[in-house]
Amino acid sequence: MATTSDDLRARRRAAAANCERWLSGHKAPVRTRLQELVEAATEEEADGYGAGGDVTVLEQEVADLLGKPAAVFMPTGIMAQQSVLRVYADRAGTSRVAVHGLSHLLVHELNALEEVHGLRIERLTSEPRQPRPDELAAIPGKLAAVTLELPLRDAGFVLPTWDELVVFAESCAKRGVPLHLDGARLWESTPYLEHSFAEVAALASSVYVSFYKVLGGLSGAALAGPEDVIAEVRRWQRRLGGNMYTLFPYAVSARAGLRTVLPRMGDLYQRAVELSMALQSEGFRVFPEPPQTNSFRVYAPRAAEAIDVASVERMERTREAICPPWRPADVPGWSWAELVVTPNTLDWQVDEVAKAYGELLEQ
Repeated sequence: MATTSDDLRARRRAAAANCERWLSGHKAPVRTRLQELVEAATEEEADGYGAGGDVTVLEQEVADLLGKPAAVFMPTGIMAQQSVLRVYADRAGTSRVAVHGLSHLLVHELNALEEVHGLRIERLTSEPRQPRPDELAAIPGKLAAVTLELPLRDAGFVLPTWDELVVFAESCAKRGVPLHLDGARLWESTPYLEHSFAEVAALASSVYVSFYKVLGGLSGAALAGPEDVIAEVRRWQRRLGGNMYTLFPYAVSARAGLRTVLPRMGDLYQRAVELSMALQSEGFRVFPEPPQTNSFRVYAPRAAEAIDVASVERMERTREAICPPWRPADVPGWSWAELVVTPNTLDWQVDEVAKAYGELLEQ
């Protein structure tokens, strides 16, 4: 009997629950994570509705890292970015916001910018690359804000060069429109850009960063920018229900990530480059080539259904998780998946990863 999609998903979940080793992610038993939080906490008092304790300390740490006057901690990046774009729109007296067509803001948030805030989206481009200044210039009229996602995840984790980023930021400044950086993975972008977090952030009016991705936090995000903008964002946080009674577990885990994972970004990026080369020697293709962050796409010369079965069977046999589900590629007979290099990945040898992936191509 052929394996159905539901059967395979169930097998994957069961196999993942039994895994003892993970190539990516931040896997640990719940009790272990709770104990880590206890050990990571540095403040005696918890916050109250997001004020005080580790939350206030975290906000200052982020503001300092990004070289901005102020920062606010939010439960989610979706809330953070909706809030700041709404502030810019109210200030500018226009609802028009320029966004890449593959931005997380448009692809993964159920049209929230329009449905919740009445913003009007102007697409810079929908091509799988970073937008250009001429595409911004081609949008006439007044804009409330322009956003850039660094890196652009749904295009394959692609970044502009530093010079391209500077020119785009200058184009926004000349037009008198705020540039907002969707930096969900900004922490991972600086090795390629070869500039500090503060130097990147200085090109924009505001910056959003995430804590639960490669940093391994429980959840949460921060928005940094001018004090008056952040003050207005805090009001939208309240309106959108983001002032939880306490946020200290999320803030504690975020601060731990800043201390322990952030200094390793260069190592994660270098390992991604090494893995991309090793995987190509096994018959895979990667994009971008070479990777521009610690994350990249892996393309396999095997249909998605077949390689997915192979990956689940390997997981069941070895109790090792090496990849997420595979998706059909544009080229018939090929498939792709994302490979995100985290501190877990550094525990694997490069040739060991290449061999494990190579097994997925065996017929």
